[in-house]
Amino acid sequence: YTCMYCMCLKGAVVSRQVVPRKQENLPEDMESDRLVFVSHPSSQLDTKSKLLSLHTGLDKCYSLLERAIALEEEELDGVETTEYKNTRGRLKGELLNLLKSTEGLLKAAGETETDNLFHLKLWVYSVLMEVKFWSSTAIALLRELQAVAAKEPSKKSKRSTRSTRH
Repeated sequence: YTCMYCMCLKGAVVSRQVVPRKQENLPEDMESDRLVFVSHPSSQLDTKSKLLSLHTGLDKCYSLLERAIALEEEELDGVETTEYKNTRGRLKGELLNLLKSTEGLLKAAGETETDNLFHLKLWVYSVLMEVKFWSSTAIALLRELQAVAAKEPSKKSKRSTRSTRH
């Protein structure tokens, strides 16, 4: 575990051999899975839009990190080393500093109604992504249940069959 937080903290791109991926049996293509869906600050955006995009992404990352830490503490129940906890705390602190810095820069740039519209669009997009995920999950599960039900013999009892014939 320590290696993952150290990598994030240092901001280094580390080869797959250094990451404890094999120890944890994590998928090789895991780096392509994104958890935060915010438009990347492109060169075509004005400064304030870039800052807003960055701040929104950092805010979502901070929320995810807090949730991950809470789950680790709940599930691992004291298994983490002191070094691991310290590194995790430093990462959280640095992320919070970045978040506060971008918030200050946004305030200095002045907020407008456009910012509120941007936040609304991001939120609606997040809701739609959740709907898409849960719809796909429901379809897959219902198909699986239908296939299992088709393989099972009918569970109607003979008594209920006889009573309907009278």
